[in-house]
Amino acid sequence: MTFDGMVFDGSPDEIESREELDFHLDTGSLAGLTVQGLRLDVDPPDLSAVDLTGAAFVGCRFVSADAAADLVRRGAYVVPAFTEVPYPTQPARLYAPGDLAAGFGDGGFASMYDTIVYQHFVAHGGPLPDVREALAQRLHDSGIDDALTDTMADWSAAGGGKVVGIMGGHAERRGSSGYRLAAEIGQDLARAGCLVVTGGGPGVMEAANLGAYLVDGDLAAAVETLSAAPDFHEHDPYTKIALDVRSVFGPADDLRPHASPVRGGLAVPTWLYGHEPANLFAARIAKYFSNAIREDVILRLARGGIVFAAGRAGTVQEVFQAATKTFYATDGPSGPFVFLDVAFWTDTLPVESLLRPLFAASPHGDLTGLIHLTDDPAEAVAIITGP
Repeated sequence: MTFDGMVFDGSPDEIESREELDFHLDTGSLAGLTVQGLRLDVDPPDLSAVDLTGAAFVGCRFVSADAAADLVRRGAYVVPAFTEVPYPTQPARLYAPGDLAAGFGDGGFASMYDTIVYQHFVAHGGPLPDVREALAQRLHDSGIDDALTDTMADWSAAGGGKVVGIMGGHAERRGSSGYRLAAEIGQDLARAGCLVVTGGGPGVMEAANLGAYLVDGDLAAAVETLSAAPDFHEHDPYTKIALDVRSVFGPADDLRPHASPVRGGLAVPTWLYGHEPANLFAARIAKYFSNAIREDVILRLARGGIVFAAGRAGTVQEVFQAATKTFYATDGPSGPFVFLDVAFWTDTLPVESLLRPLFAASPHGDLTGLIHLTDDPAEAVAIITGP
């Protein structure tokens, strides 16, 4: 995957672009630094006089095996790229919508980067890959972990607001009342300076990222346009109209990440569900192979609170995964749990009746005050953004 030379500043110990590499080469030392995912086989840098003691080259490509072996002889660690896979084994940054949608114009959904990677994933065992494929996938996911850490550090350093999760059903059709409510909540949270985080799928997840993307746009008109292709099972029209909406209603950004991820928020999807079209409205996309890691990451990030729209098994799973973190304060203090649609969460799936006695027994005190139910999206936002 080509990342078009885009540079994102991360840890000072990490080199993630050719510009950063050239800067350090001028100092004569890469000692103790980590070079991630660079094409060192193109315009190869001169490393002959550079101190490589303890340097690590992870997922980089070299002119030859001899060139990589020479680095090891001089004190470096080399974890080479797996060139036979269609994805980067050490991505230096999170995906942008354009990365996942690349190739759609050539042959539709089947030709997209996102689809090609999913087909490779399925062909190599899906969630049970052979050892070589598993290693390549773990390297990819470790790169996403690192890039996500950099993104969140940048968010914090820039004085970013609360990080808020929005969960809900992936089957919510575009244009439905549930879809519109999720979009409105995403927009209002982004306007309040919050970073919206979703699971990166269709339905409620897409709606929330759409609302954050159109933080200052015509959300109602965009939803109306999208409703012409409401069903994510119809992959080509579903994806095409999303790209059309970006072109018509969004700024001219050619699908690249923005300086701040607040517009569009963050999506954390997985290729385990790669049969679902990519969510193309998030500013940055932390796409994983491992669904277990991905689920934990979403809930670890969303410490500013979570809005749970109506959903089924996946959403209920997230409710209780989040509840476990909150009960034990695994990732620190928790924000509120806001359940949108009182009847659904008290009658259809009565999770409130289970959560209240659980939270009352937390070793960190009675946490039942974190539980809120409402039918009003404005109230949901007020609860999240309040003190």
